[in-house]
Amino acid sequence: MYIVLLGPPGTGKGTQAKRIAEQLGIAHVSTGDMFREAAASGTALGTRAKSYMDRGELVPDEVTLGMLGERLKQQDAQGGAIFDGFPRTQPQAAALDESLAKQGKSVNIALHITASDDEVVRRLSGRWLCPNCGEIYQEASRPPRQPGLCDACGASLTQREDDRAEVVRQRLEKQRPARDLLNHYRGQTKLVDIDGEQGVEAVTKQLADAIRNSTQEPAKS
Repeated sequence: MYIVLLGPPGTGKGTQAKRIAEQLGIAHVSTGDMFREAAASGTALGTRAKSYMDRGELVPDEVTLGMLGERLKQQDAQGGAIFDGFPRTQPQAAALDESLAKQGKSVNIALHITASDDEVVRRLSGRWLCPNCGEIYQEASRPPRQPGLCDACGASLTQREDDRAEVVRQRLEKQRPARDLLNHYRGQTKLVDIDGEQGVEAVTKQLADAIRNSTQEPAKS
């Protein structure tokens, strides 16, 4: 089974992708992780990707797709994968379709986690990080016991520049799924919207239900 997970930043895609991957026993394919691992490995594709990343540029589609093809050959991806962070554009979605079709496979379902801009801003602008041990806190859902200090190591918490409210709104304009990308999967009757403003467990259940429904054969009349 091949699943595409879409949604703006702040909707918990990474958390949900890991949960679904564990539930189904498939690979969690995060392009961010893939880029970092490939760059560290020193492969030809990884070196090319790193050169773009070091310049702060987007990695070209042909490099990304080449790396994705290599990733899907790994043992943990033989039973399927959930794509987290890819595709970001309609041309990438079409290229993914073509790449999978060459292997006699296809995307089974595209899950679109939704949330209002105000909710995303509330979540991300309330996120604080520990620069010492990496713990992550959220003012509303997981505040530190002592404001401004990490529960685990006592270090002073910091906030990423791109988690500030005004920056989050700018990121949303650039990073929310494009209409033509959503229409790509909608046209294939594979797109399912998921309410991302629910709690984490409720979102996981709705995702799992949608995946299960997509695999059920229609009743014979």
